[in-house]
Amino acid sequence: MLFLKKQVKEYFGNYRTGLDRRFDESDQAKKIVFMKHYIIPCLFILIPFLGISQQETAKVFGKVTERDGSPVELVNVALAGSSEGAVTDKQGYYSIEIPAGENLELKFTFVGYQSKMIKLDLEPGEERELNVTLELASTLLPEMVIEDKRTRRSTISSINPESTDKIPTMSSSVESVVKTMPGVSSKNELSNQYSVRGGNYDENLIYVNDIRIYRPFLVRSGRQEGLSFLNSDLVSSIVFSAGGFDAKYGDKMSSVLDIKYKNPKAFGASASMSLLSASFHLEGVNEKKNLSYLLGLRQKSNQYILNTLQTEGQYQPSFTDVQGMLRYDLNDQWDFSFLGNVSRNIYRFIPENRTTDFGTFRRAMRLKIFFDGKEEDRFLNYMGGLTAKYKPFEGLKLKFITSAYHSNENVNYDVEGEYWIGKLGTGMGEDEFGEVVEKQGVGRYLNHARNFLDVDVFSAEHKGSYRTPKHQMEWGVHYQRESVNDEMREWSLLDSAGYTLPYPSYNIGEAEDSLHPLEMQQVLTADNSVSSNRFNGYFQDTWKIASDSAEMSLTGGLRASYWDFNNEFLLSPRATFSYKPMWDNDILFRFSTGYYYQPPFYKAMRTIEGELNHDIRSQKSIHFVLGSDWNFRAFGRPFKFVSEVFYKHLENLIPYEIDNVRIRYFADRQSQGYSTGIDLKVNGEFVKGVESWASLSVMQTRENLKNDFYTVDYNEAGQEITGDTEDQEVAYTEEKPIGYRPRPTDQRVNFSLFFQDYLPKNPTYKMNLRLLYGTGLPVNIPGTKDYKNDLRLPSYRRVDIGFSKQIVGEQTNLPPGNFLNNFESMWVSLEVFNLLDIQNTISYFWVTDVNDRQLAVPNYLTPRRVNLKLNIEL
Repeated sequence: MLFLKKQVKEYFGNYRTGLDRRFDESDQAKKIVFMKHYIIPCLFILIPFLGISQQETAKVFGKVTERDGSPVELVNVALAGSSEGAVTDKQGYYSIEIPAGENLELKFTFVGYQSKMIKLDLEPGEERELNVTLELASTLLPEMVIEDKRTRRSTISSINPESTDKIPTMSSSVESVVKTMPGVSSKNELSNQYSVRGGNYDENLIYVNDIRIYRPFLVRSGRQEGLSFLNSDLVSSIVFSAGGFDAKYGDKMSSVLDIKYKNPKAFGASASMSLLSASFHLEGVNEKKNLSYLLGLRQKSNQYILNTLQTEGQYQPSFTDVQGMLRYDLNDQWDFSFLGNVSRNIYRFIPENRTTDFGTFRRAMRLKIFFDGKEEDRFLNYMGGLTAKYKPFEGLKLKFITSAYHSNENVNYDVEGEYWIGKLGTGMGEDEFGEVVEKQGVGRYLNHARNFLDVDVFSAEHKGSYRTPKHQMEWGVHYQRESVNDEMREWSLLDSAGYTLPYPSYNIGEAEDSLHPLEMQQVLTADNSVSSNRFNGYFQDTWKIASDSAEMSLTGGLRASYWDFNNEFLLSPRATFSYKPMWDNDILFRFSTGYYYQPPFYKAMRTIEGELNHDIRSQKSIHFVLGSDWNFRAFGRPFKFVSEVFYKHLENLIPYEIDNVRIRYFADRQSQGYSTGIDLKVNGEFVKGVESWASLSVMQTRENLKNDFYTVDYNEAGQEITGDTEDQEVAYTEEKPIGYRPRPTDQRVNFSLFFQDYLPKNPTYKMNLRLLYGTGLPVNIPGTKDYKNDLRLPSYRRVDIGFSKQIVGEQTNLPPGNFLNNFESMWVSLEVFNLLDIQNTISYFWVTDVNDRQLAVPNYLTPRRVNLKLNIEL
C-alpha cells in the first residue's frame, strides 16, 4: 500500500483538482499509463481474496447443557483443526458461522467434560439449531467409583492419581499429594516422609498391590533420600487413612497408604522431563488380551536444587529406579502377576564452605565454616512380588502373595569443619552494617561415619474375600522372616578454642595422672546380626443394614500377631460403624475405634549405644475417631466436606528424637502419651470443571517418660533453693516427676491448600498452586537432661505455583497432518518453588565455645527456584 500511495503521488501530485486548473492531454496520458501498469495488476492480485471473502457460509446456533438441563458456560465451540470459534454465554447459548457446502466437524470442549464432535454439511445461507449435551468427564476408573462408595463408610479416603502430575513439587510423587491431606504434616520439601496425627515417619503403612513397601533405613536428610518407591506414572488408585483403619491393614499405629498399579487394557506411554528429573513409562497388552505389561523408568538428580543450599560444594546425587509388572490371565478364574523393582540411589558431596547469618536484629550473628573431606552414600534396594488370584465362583476371591525385599545401605563420611562465629554490625547507615565487628568464638569439629546395613525380608501371604448382598467378609494370614546385619561406627570430635569438648577438669599440682583419655561426642557403635519370624492374621466382616429412615453399616474385625524375637502375642480388635440418615442433605456419620499395636523393627530395637533390647515390647495405640462426610452443591457445583475428631491413647512408647529426617530411638526407655485433635477438609469445584481442596488440622501430642524425675533442693526452712538463693545450704533434696511434655512431632496447627484454575476462554492455560503451613516442631537441645524438647523450630511456610500450557489435547485444535497429532497429550509447565522465598528451618547446627555455651544456628531449606517441565502422553 505504501508503494501504491507513492506512485499515485508521483503521477497526480502536481495535478490536483481545482476550479482554476485545466486538464490537458498530457495529464490524461499519465492516468492511462498508471491504470495500465499499477491499478489493473493490483485488481488481478486482489480477485482471489475477494472471492474468498465472498465465500458462502452457514450459521450454527444452539445451547449447551448438562444431562440435567443446566447450562454450561464457557464451552469452546470450534471447527476441528481451527483455533477460531465461539464460546457459550452464561445461559449456555452460542452462535458460529461456518463454511457452507463442506463436510466439517464441530468440536465442543470444556474442562471437566467429555469432548463432543458433530459432523455437519450445511447449504449456503442455512441456519441450523444444534443443542448439545455434555457428559461429565470421569476422573476415576469404574472400579474406583465403586471403591469410593465403599470407602465413604470407613475412614479411608480416595485420592485422584492425576493430582500427582498437577501439584507443583520437586518430586511429583504420590507423597506430595498425601502431604495435603488432613492430619498429615511435613516440614521438608526434599523428603517424601510425612507425619500423621502426631506419629513419626516409621508409623505409616504403605502397600502396592497388597505388598508391603519399605523405605531406606540409614537416610539422615532429604538430600540423600532420592526417589520414592511409588511411581506415579504406574498408579491407578490411591486410598489413604489417617487412623481408625480396618483390621485387614497391618501393624502400624498411625496411617495406611494403599496403592494399586494399573491393569493395562491398551497400548500407552508417557514421558516427563524437567530440570530435576526424567521419567518414562510404557504399558500395553497382547492381541489375545490375556498378557499385559507395565514398565517405568526414572532418573533424578536434585543437584540443581542442592546448589542453592547454605553449604556450598560439589553435590553429585544420582537416583535411578526401574519398575515393571507383568500380568497373565490364564482363564476366567486364574490370573498371575509379578511386580519388580530395582532402585539405586547414590549421594556424593564434597563440602567447601558455609555462611549463615542468624540471631535477632539487635544481636545478629554470622557463622562461617570451611570444610575438608567428603561424604559418599549408597542405597541399593531390590523388591519382587508374585501374586496369584483365584475366583472359583461369583463373590469369592482368593489371593496368594509371596515377596522378597533386599536393601544394601552404606553411609560413609569424614568431614572436618573450621568455624568462626562473629557479631554483625546492626547500625543502620554505618560502614560496618552487616559486617563482622566482633569475634565471638572459633572452633573445629570432625564428623566420622562408617555405617553398613543389610536387610532381607521374605513374606508369604494368603488373602481372601467373600461377598453376599449384606456381608463383605475378608480374611488373611501372613508369615514374614527378616534378617538384619548392622555395622555402625559413628562419632564426632569437637575442638573449641583449642580445647576438645567435653574436656576434663584441671588437676595441676595433684598427684593423679594428668593424662586423660580423649572423649568423643555422639559415639554410636553397633555390630549386630538378628533374625526373627513374624506371624499374623485377621478376619473382618462388614454388615449392611438398611431401613426406611437410614442406611447403616458395621465393620468388625480382629487381628492377631506373634513375634518370636520376644515371644509376644497380640490381639487387636477394631470396629467401624457408619450411619447415613435419609435426609435431604447427603450426609454420613461414622465412628471408629480399635487397638493398633506396632512391633518394633530393627531401628526401634537398637539403643543409642548400639545394643539390642531383647525385652522390648510393642507400642500400643487405642484409636477413637468420630467423623462426618457431607456431599453438597454450591454455585451449582459438587463439593465434599469431611471432618474427624480423634483421640489416641498411647502406651509402651519408645521415645525418640528427630534430626532432619533421621529418627534416633531410645530403645531402653518407655513412655506413655496421647494425641488428640480435629481434621477438616473441603474439596470440590471451586473453579468449574477442576477439583481443588483445603485441609486444616489442629492437634496436640504429648508423652510422659517412665522413671523421669528432676531434683529440687530445699533449705532448713523447707523453702526451695532457687537461683537467687544458691548460697544457702541444702538441707534435703526431693525428686519430682517431670510429667507430660511435647513429643517431637507435636505440630499444633497444619493448613494445606491445593488450588487449580485456568483461563475461562482458553482452558489450555492452567495454574496450579500448593500452599503449606505448619507451626514449629519441638527440638531437643543437645545435652539437655531427659530430652525435654524445650525449643521449637519456626513455622514452616511454603507456596509452590505452576503455570501450564496444553500443546496437544482435548482443548486444542490442530490442523490435520500436524506431527503433534501423534501425541494424545502434551503440556509445557513453568514451576516456581518457594514462591515467597521463605527461609524455612529444618534443624539446628549447634556450635559450642570453650565455656560450653551452645548456639543454635539454623539449617535452612531450599530458597526460590524455577523449574521447566514437559509432559507427553501417547
